[in-house]
Amino acid sequence: MFDIYSFLDRHGITYQKFDHPAVFTCEEAERLCPPMPGAHTKNLFLRDRKGTRHLLVVVGYEKKVDLKKLVDVCGVDKLSFASPERLIKHLGVEPGSATLLGLATDGAKDIEVFIDEELWKADALLCHPLVNTATLVISHEGIEKFLLATGHRWKVIEVPERVGE
Repeated sequence: MFDIYSFLDRHGITYQKFDHPAVFTCEEAERLCPPMPGAHTKNLFLRDRKGTRHLLVVVGYEKKVDLKKLVDVCGVDKLSFASPERLIKHLGVEPGSATLLGLATDGAKDIEVFIDEELWKADALLCHPLVNTATLVISHEGIEKFLLATGHRWKVIEVPERVGE
């Protein structure tokens, strides 16, 4: 398994680690995790219709994303959730552990990264360290440093929200 802690240390990215029971949803995380200083994130690993483009969309955990409208914002042809096999192949994680930190395992730089502008304003983000039994608090500066270290370009966008549900 990829050693995310060595990667972070090697690139001078500081973090605060919190261990907790395995969490598979944002609701479970809210119930089972200790209070942590930072913005709670939800990570959507998506693919286009043909399966040739893969997107990691990072939003605040409370946001309900409108995938139909996101298609236009990201300039793709239809979006759907990527399979567990694609999640493992591209981010090196199991379902329930999708994380921005998985980009460290994407040596091919195949994943397009979109971060919700509201979340981007946060002082710190909460990220799983490739497993869902811990959470790392990483400062905004640390997240930028991380993205640069992985070689991924990212776009800060207004992720459209579903309304009326």
